Amino acid sequence: MTKLIIDTDPGIDDAMAIFYAAAAPEIELLGLTTIFGNVTTQVATRNALRLLEIAGVEAPVAEGAHKPLNLPPFPPSANVHGEEGFGDIPAAEPKGKALSEEAADFLIRMARDHKGELVVCPIGPLTNIAIAMQRDPEFVKNVKAIVVMGGSLEEGGNITPHAEANIYHDPHAADIVCTAGDKLVLVGLDVTHRILCTPEDFVEIAANAPKLGGMLQEMSHFYIKFYREVAGLNGCSLHDPAAVIACTHPDLFETRAVPMTVSCEGETSGATLANPESGRDPVNVCMRVQADAVKSLFLQRLATLA
Repeated sequence: MTKLIIDTDPGIDDAMAIFYAAAAPEIELLGLTTIFGNVTTQVATRNALRLLEIAGVEAPVAEGAHKPLNLPPFPPSANVHGEEGFGDIPAAEPKGKALSEEAADFLIRMARDHKGELVVCPIGPLTNIAIAMQRDPEFVKNVKAIVVMGGSLEEGGNITPHAEANIYHDPHAADIVCTAGDKLVLVGLDVTHRILCTPEDFVEIAANAPKLGGMLQEMSHFYIKFYREVAGLNGCSLHDPAAVIACTHPDLFETRAVPMTVSCEGETSGATLANPESGRDPVNVCMRVQADAVKSLFLQRLATLA
C-alpha cells in the first residue's frame, strides 16, 4: 500500500488523478495539499474538498501558497479548465473545511510521521514542495519519493516552446525541487504526450461509473475542445493521472538519471535542463512509457468507482 499525498490545483486532469487515487486499492490517500495554477489556490482548496466529498474519501486538505516564490502571480488557466476549474460545471461549496495548517507544514509533519513511506505527488506548480524543503532540511530524507507531473527533457514545452506549465508557473521552486536527487521522479511531457484519452474513453468511463465517471465526462467536453483547437487532437493527454500511476507502477515507465536545473529567466524560463556540470545529484526523468498499459489501468480503476 502506497501512502500518498497529492499536491494539486484542480483542474480537470487533477480531478481525473484524484478519482484514480480514490479508486486504486494500492493507494492510501493521506491528504491533498493545494496550489495555484489551473485555478487560484482558494478555488483549488474548494475544488479539492469537493472532489474528496464526491468520491466519498475522508482525507484532510491543507491550503498552500498563493503565489510563486519570486515571480508575481499568474492568471489561472481558465481557457484550459474553465473559470471554476471543472470545465462548464458550475461552482459548488463543499461541506468540509481545510486544515488551519499550511500545506508545507502539513507535508513536513506527514513526512516525519510516515518516515520512509510517504510518496508526495505534486501535479501543479512546485511552490509548496520547495517551501517544505526550505523549512525542513530533513524533508527529502523523510519522504520515500517525490513524483512530479512536470517538465520535459526532449519534448519541449506546452505553455511556451521551452516550458511545461507546472514548471513555468514557479521555475524558482522547481529548481529547488530538482536538488532532491534520487528521491525525485519527473513524469513530464516526454511520456504524458504519449497517452491520449479520447471522447470514446470518457463515454466508457461514464458508462462504468455513472456518478463520478459522468462528472469526468462532463468536464472533458471543455478540456478536449481546448486540445482540439490548440493541438488538433481529438482527446487529452493523461498528464496528472500518469504521475499518480507512476507512484505505484514505476515498472510502466523507463527513466533516465540526469542532474537537472531549471531556467528561471528570459524566453527559456521554466525549461528543465540536463546539467551534468551543476554538481547536483541526478534525478529520475521518465523518458518512455507503456502508454497502453497506463491508459488501461486508468480506465480499469475508474470503472470501479461507485
